[in-house]
Amino acid sequence: MILIRSLFVPLLLSLAACAPVVQRAGIPTDWQASPNFNDRKPVFVILHHTSDDTVGQALRTLTDPLRSVSAHYLIGRDGRILQLVDERARAWHAGESKWGSDTDINSASLGIELDNNGREAFPDAQIEALLRLLADIKARYRVPAANFLGHADVAPGRKVDPSLYFPWKTLADRGFGLWCDAPNFDVPLSFDAALGLRALGYDTDDLAAAVRAFKLHFLAGDDAPGLDERARALIYCLVRKTAG
Repeated sequence: MILIRSLFVPLLLSLAACAPVVQRAGIPTDWQASPNFNDRKPVFVILHHTSDDTVGQALRTLTDPLRSVSAHYLIGRDGRILQLVDERARAWHAGESKWGSDTDINSASLGIELDNNGREAFPDAQIEALLRLLADIKARYRVPAANFLGHADVAPGRKVDPSLYFPWKTLADRGFGLWCDAPNFDVPLSFDAALGLRALGYDTDDLAAAVRAFKLHFLAGDDAPGLDERARALIYCLVRKTAG
């Protein structure tokens, strides 16, 4: 009996040390726990590239308390997946950002960093690991396909990741993001492409920046200003997809 107690007490202390600290009010209150609550449920997944040359450099940045930047996951070029932040917690990866009416993307998302300097293709092993992780996240949180986005999508004019080399179509083919191949229908003359971008979720306060972000995602390599007929057709097609 004494032996059991001697083992049991340290176990309780160990479990108590691992339990999350309850966030309390700043004034005296009486704590009466309710079982009626849920953990934070992410509704977006935001993809980034690290801009570093090695996963070690990226890891140092993402874990440096002086840098104030983090992500839930970091995926190396070799496909190794590192988890850095509990999914229930708010990582600091999106910064000042907006999608639709949501202006606090960090609070509503999971952030995934890909070890890539922004000037290179993403290795097959890395993308396969990403697809496995996205499938797991989507199954657990039921994230809509349209809510798998790039950092540039939610921060147009400020960010350009995950770069023009990122295989968005590959992801969309697996259910992670939207995509339209060359539309084979006429776009109504009355269709307002700027309103279409806003309907998709882009912040169009700076329309030129929103156009560049859209092209980075859906028309990689097209640096021409404005929206030609092909771009208008893609926006129209994507808006129709989001409308079901």
